[in-house]
Amino acid sequence: MTSTKNTSSKLDYSLVLIVMLLFLASCAVIYSAQQSGQYDRNFLVMQIAWYAVGCVIVAVVMRFDSDQLRKLTWYVYGFGILLLILLIVAPESIAPRLNGSKNWFKLPGIGTIQPSEFVKIFLILGLSRVIDDHHQKNVIKTLQSDFWLLIKMGIVTMAPLALIIKEDLGTGLVFLAILLGMIFISGITWKLLVPLFSAGLVVVGTVFYFVLWNPDILEKYLGIKQYQFGRIYSWLDPYNYQSSAGYQLIKSMLAIGSGQTSGKGIGNREVYLPESQTDFIFSVVGEEYGFIGASILISLFFMLIYHITKVGMETKNHFYTYICVGVISMITFHVFQNIGMTIGVLPITGIPLPFISYGGSALMGNMMAVGLIFSIRYHYRKYMFSTTS
Repeated sequence: MTSTKNTSSKLDYSLVLIVMLLFLASCAVIYSAQQSGQYDRNFLVMQIAWYAVGCVIVAVVMRFDSDQLRKLTWYVYGFGILLLILLIVAPESIAPRLNGSKNWFKLPGIGTIQPSEFVKIFLILGLSRVIDDHHQKNVIKTLQSDFWLLIKMGIVTMAPLALIIKEDLGTGLVFLAILLGMIFISGITWKLLVPLFSAGLVVVGTVFYFVLWNPDILEKYLGIKQYQFGRIYSWLDPYNYQSSAGYQLIKSMLAIGSGQTSGKGIGNREVYLPESQTDFIFSVVGEEYGFIGASILISLFFMLIYHITKVGMETKNHFYTYICVGVISMITFHVFQNIGMTIGVLPITGIPLPFISYGGSALMGNMMAVGLIFSIRYHYRKYMFSTTS
């Protein structure tokens, strides 16, 4: 006999509160960011509208239980791959090249939609399905079975990664971060992981060498654009590139530093930073709310990550656990990379701050990820309150 408890009793109210606080923080900071007078659009109203759409997405996603998500995984993953292929072959009237990259579809009456933001979630589902299916079929672990799992995870990740890496290096790094986090939780033996990660470090070091000393080779054989090299050069020596690639970073560090402990207050920004409502939204937080405001915002992200970790540890469904790890990997990388690039610790990659930066595609993708966590809680509690007569 199934419990008749209503839907509201199955909601994860702790997660609702965290998302609500992030929503309020986003509204406050975007309101401040658009006060510089350079914009003719009301980003705050549009962000509220995107959050409303995101809530609908959460309500839909949370209705799918584990079995339904498993069945849908390869359909949505394939749909994501199809979108990325269409993005490449579509004419610029449909997929315009913005800021040097062809990452968006232009939809009449809606604006631009970036499919890679949704493919991140589809990738998390795909990797979770691969790991769970593999362990169900290979109860006894061997070096060979672990190696085969590693290959399957690599194939699932490299398919979408190969389609976006040339146009969007930042999102490509997010895909790799998701893969890395899920490899750690997959149970693959360290006999494979140690040499794998060692080889990865060698590759990264080699790439940095060529970026600094012989970038033509990377552009010729990997197709990495020159402007992407400029981001690394401006990170290492921003004042040498302050009229071009280093301009945003210098202004960002100046804005955050000038906020000092308590900030300058709402609407009292003095440092002009173009497009600060998107990737450099943390600079607005640092200047207007200071170290205290920035610390509170970072604490909200830690609360979110801690809560998702707790959900993943409590559920008895391994598929759900892998989903939680994927979402944690995605959000954690976004937060550290975005904040790191605004203070000059990491290179600029164009990655937004989750739930805070203005942007419909990124926000809807993050809300879809949160919807998966709501789904886990919703159906887990349904199981808890169910009894057999």
